[in-house]
Amino acid sequence: MSDPVRILPLEPPYEPDVEQLLAKWMPPGTDVTPLALFRTLAIHPELATRMRPLGAGILGSRLIDPLLREVMISRTCARCSAEYEWGVHAVAFGGPLGLTAAQLRSTVHGDPHDNCWDPRQRGVLRLADELHDTSTVSDDLFAELGTLFDHRQILELTATAGWYHTIAYLIGVARVAPEPWAASFPAPTAPIAGQQ
Repeated sequence: MSDPVRILPLEPPYEPDVEQLLAKWMPPGTDVTPLALFRTLAIHPELATRMRPLGAGILGSRLIDPLLREVMISRTCARCSAEYEWGVHAVAFGGPLGLTAAQLRSTVHGDPHDNCWDPRQRGVLRLADELHDTSTVSDDLFAELGTLFDHRQILELTATAGWYHTIAYLIGVARVAPEPWAASFPAPTAPIAGQQ
């Protein structure tokens, strides 16, 4: 049994301004109910309004390959124990963009040395891990990242990790209930492809 929700999300019917706010957070033309996270943020409309441009900018950026973005998001959410957000992204973005079951499992239970990652993905995982553990990166990793990404991309990946730490904090404090359609963290028992 999961821990009880601490901050209940808004439920319909919504006030017109809240309905407009939630519509901006959801993808255009979607018929999915606004996410519990967004309905929780809508309790504080001013904060939600300030947050949305950065979140949308990260998801809409053309500077970082969307698959690499999802590697960063999945690893960051896993390291922060943000199963809610990990599960939403696994279903809505990661899987459709091509993250395999082995890769998704590795974001939770594996490490950058798992054979399911290519060099750029491995670099993103290492960046996520070092940022999570130390709030900086080693000179060795920065040099490696410099062979894989330009400085703009390194900054964007770093901001992405920071954004999803913020999201993880909000989820953890509010104890946002899982979406019924989202994935759960995979079991740690199955081996990752290419490993013994």
